Amino acid sequence: MRQIDYWVGVPLCAVVSLCHRLWRLFSPEKPGNGRDILFIELSEMGSTVIADSAFRRAQTLFPDARLYFLIFAKNRPSLDIIGTIRPENTLTIRADNLVTLVVDTVRAIIAMRRLDLFAAIDMEMFSRFTALLTFFSGARNRVGFHRFHCEGLYRGELLTHRVLFNPHHHVAKSFLALVHCLTEPAGTIPHTKIAFSDEEIRLAPLSPSTASVDTFRARLAAAFPALAKASKWVLLNPNASELMPLRRWPVERYTELARRLLEDPDLAILISGVRSEHDEAKRLCAAAGSDRVANLAGFTGMDDLVPLYTLCSLMVTNDSGPAHFAAPTGLKTIVLFGPETPALYGALNPNAQFITAGLACSPCVSAFNHRKSACTEARCMTAISVDTVTERVRAMLAQP
Repeated sequence: MRQIDYWVGVPLCAVVSLCHRLWRLFSPEKPGNGRDILFIELSEMGSTVIADSAFRRAQTLFPDARLYFLIFAKNRPSLDIIGTIRPENTLTIRADNLVTLVVDTVRAIIAMRRLDLFAAIDMEMFSRFTALLTFFSGARNRVGFHRFHCEGLYRGELLTHRVLFNPHHHVAKSFLALVHCLTEPAGTIPHTKIAFSDEEIRLAPLSPSTASVDTFRARLAAAFPALAKASKWVLLNPNASELMPLRRWPVERYTELARRLLEDPDLAILISGVRSEHDEAKRLCAAAGSDRVANLAGFTGMDDLVPLYTLCSLMVTNDSGPAHFAAPTGLKTIVLFGPETPALYGALNPNAQFITAGLACSPCVSAFNHRKSACTEARCMTAISVDTVTERVRAMLAQP
């Protein structure tokens, strides 16, 4: 997909930009009169949580607007974690293969053009595919990150509101900037010359119903009776997005961490993951050598995550979606960072702590290299010791 986005996306953006410029010579673009706002963010599940403050800001600034969202089909369940975007207002594109990608893209464009769009907001960072989707949405106001004087990030001249991507602020503030620029005149260079406080990107606390927690607890008790022996449940997430395996802390480290934590007879370990990760999680459970280890890979769906996080005492995870999914619940969380930085992508959770080795080469991925690293050995992750993580876990568990 990266190759297609570059080799096809760049020339296509150039051609569409030229055609659009010629068209505007004879038919000047007029301000939009619609009321709906469409957000486009395809590839990152955790970003749907990080962006929630932007969704809520859009509702505040434009109270009559209906919010829509375009996302890859496999990532759509992530929008249900907080639920700010209504399920019926979600458009999806399947990316299983080139055929479904093309067919669903055409369908998405038709669906977008049927909306009463006031604005389309491209939340991806320098993706040509989403820049073209934003343009073909038909929205008169088209918002996104623009390269300005940066080289190698060309994606046409298709935006009416160009926002500078700031690599020194949390991404949630960049998303807020995308929304706020709609209150400013088109053509401002660059948009959103204001400051956002940390309070403005706080997530609204999320608590599941007592019934949903009790139901899930009963499922766990039936499937893993040994969990009843423990009063503290620690969730381990040894997985990371397939797009960036460099973010993984070695599974052997998770195994050793589990062994050390299980020295506490009142503690149980739960291993999270999707169905395709079940076998790897099963091997980790076996290596831990205790019946107080439960393999939840494939056992839980997105609907189960909030009850699960509510029942657990703490989670240790790689820098990946679960860190963000747990943030609204306030679960104590330890996030292990290497190729990326918590300064930009840290979970918006007051009870989250971040561990990074701070190597000179880290972070090595960013919006400016399309989050693609040349690294062949993730020493930034292996430099994080089991001793460091164990001490941090025990210290956090000891807190009220």
